[in-house]
Amino acid sequence: MISKACKYGIRATVFVASKIELGIKLNVKEIAKEVDAPEAFTAKILQILNKHRIITSLKGPYGGFFIDQFQLEQPVINIVNAIDGMAVFRECGLGLEQCSEKHPCPMHNQYKIAREALLDAFQKTTIGQLASQLSDGTSFINNMELSSAAATD
Repeated sequence: MISKACKYGIRATVFVASKIELGIKLNVKEIAKEVDAPEAFTAKILQILNKHRIITSLKGPYGGFFIDQFQLEQPVINIVNAIDGMAVFRECGLGLEQCSEKHPCPMHNQYKIAREALLDAFQKTTIGQLASQLSDGTSFINNMELSSAAATD
């Protein structure tokens, strides 16, 4: 439904936002490592996010990527729209061009429900909400597993 680039973009944004309290700026290498994405691909995604004012970048020796307080209030749908556009919420689940209410594919009704639920979640969830879950340790964005002792807590 959403592209790999979009998934990386959401993860990168949430990671950068989770560092707001520390007041630090992150470089592409740090972000790419944390979100488990190729560095060059991450750089392109970050440029898109910066262009759409979802994150902010500052050039120079003290530069990097960061999020301002007001950017935390943005819904996740802004990231999806910047990277994939809104067409992902109108596409056919089977990839047919002519799928519609009047001419549905076999998955049309089921896929429509899932697509609408995802759109609703992206519209109602803010970057700040996801970042706070990351900051307080109730969620994660990388593939690192917890040790068995920590996993049982």
